[in-house]
Amino acid sequence: MLQLTHPISQLVLVLVSLLCTTGCASLPDLAKRHSSYAVMPEQTEHTQLGRFISGAFQIADEQQPRINAGVAVLDEAEASLITRLMLIQHAERSIDIQYYIWRDDTSGLLMLQALQQAADRGVRVRLLLDDIHSTAITPYLHQLNTHPNAEVRLVNPFMPRGALVWGFLTDFDRANRRMHNKSLTVDSQASIVGGRNIGNDYFLRGHTDILFSDMDLLAVGPIVRDISVRFDLYWNSDSAYPLELLEAAPATAPRLPTIDYQPQVPSLQEFFSHTQWYGVQAIVVTDSPSKLLGDAAPEELITHKFKIVLAEPQQEVLLVSPYFIPSEALIQALTDLVHAGVSVHILTNAFATNDVALVHSGYAKHRKALLRAGVRLFELKPSAIANPLVNDDEGEELTFSSVSASSLHAKTFIIDRDRVFVGSFNFDPRSVHLNTELGLVVISDTLAERMAETFIANTPGQAYEVVLNEKNRLEWIERDRAGDVIRVHAIEPETSWFQRLAIGFFSFLPIDSLL
Repeated sequence: MLQLTHPISQLVLVLVSLLCTTGCASLPDLAKRHSSYAVMPEQTEHTQLGRFISGAFQIADEQQPRINAGVAVLDEAEASLITRLMLIQHAERSIDIQYYIWRDDTSGLLMLQALQQAADRGVRVRLLLDDIHSTAITPYLHQLNTHPNAEVRLVNPFMPRGALVWGFLTDFDRANRRMHNKSLTVDSQASIVGGRNIGNDYFLRGHTDILFSDMDLLAVGPIVRDISVRFDLYWNSDSAYPLELLEAAPATAPRLPTIDYQPQVPSLQEFFSHTQWYGVQAIVVTDSPSKLLGDAAPEELITHKFKIVLAEPQQEVLLVSPYFIPSEALIQALTDLVHAGVSVHILTNAFATNDVALVHSGYAKHRKALLRAGVRLFELKPSAIANPLVNDDEGEELTFSSVSASSLHAKTFIIDRDRVFVGSFNFDPRSVHLNTELGLVVISDTLAERMAETFIANTPGQAYEVVLNEKNRLEWIERDRAGDVIRVHAIEPETSWFQRLAIGFFSFLPIDSLL
């Protein structure tokens, strides 16, 4: 018998054994998983939420037959959390909820508590989460999953459980594809779709080191049915695994810790009377869940649907993307638009406001090409506060970023002041090729015009404008709130020499497709 006595040989054998063991930890069989589907809106129109929505907002309009939704902009952080809690607290029949990240912090536990209480009231709860960030919250997911009215499924789970590194090593192509969708639908009557995950850094000032500037839309009306259909496709897809098939529940269910934050949740009457609503035509755009397995046809991708729904811009494109890594094809498309007379403005994160430094290196090397194409390029300043994007009729500001927001996370664009996208899609290779995404395209002159006007008016004072000087070198123009230039930076603001060196180094690496 061959004896492996050398330490290196023994180490190799151990590593090979680990890899083989991990590789054999296959995903469970889905044959016994049952399919389920959203409650039809006709079955919930007499719920409290259904009656209130039909009474407070009249969608049908013979003069505007294409209107299929009422939408409200949720751009203030804490208010967007409270709106979610309000909907859950008033649920009577069903809650369908889908997220990429769900943290085990104050807002995450508060949301789980609300779901548990809804299940106790007899509400059917379906919770669909991407598995990559689920480890910390899994004990609480088991607690919810054991409730007879609730079910938890995880998308593209890692096996064995908790072994993310091994999962990437042994099944990289699948593990590298994540469900980035975000939606919450209650009683098939109201849905929240947008950029926020569930966690303090998306909702609660003072509870976290960073607060993302983000945006969601609350939608009511016939469009909600379309959102529910997309949820069902993911819920019943070959990538969604019931939690109980992946691992056994702990013998002792953990108790939710005491939550030191108890928000004042408004009544439906109070909320609807103080919310600015827009009657719009809305269209759901999303990837097919088959993208999670690398099997989606080109026509099943969100990028294909953008081309159909948004058509060719004629006058103006205002694009907001926290992670912006343009492909050569996108740069050429933007160049062609500018040459055709279309004004293109892009707002993304500066290095100092980007929460993923590698993403900034993937973006930074394209700045000169974008500027030569004629794009106006802005990078959010760390000092940016209360960047208003929409103003209501009474003059109250619906702010694009919360007062202490320190990083841009919203994903939206406005085209020709009549079309608006809000959702989870970033302009980067990961959103295009790997992750699944979800959003709403809203056709509304009123909403788009207001968003465009305030973007143009306020972005120069909230962000550095990046320009090329006469020596073909980058400069960062800093303006005050009035738009007056107060300083021109010759080097990237609020970066050290080492950070700039690292940005340059990583910019040379061929890793854009992974970012």
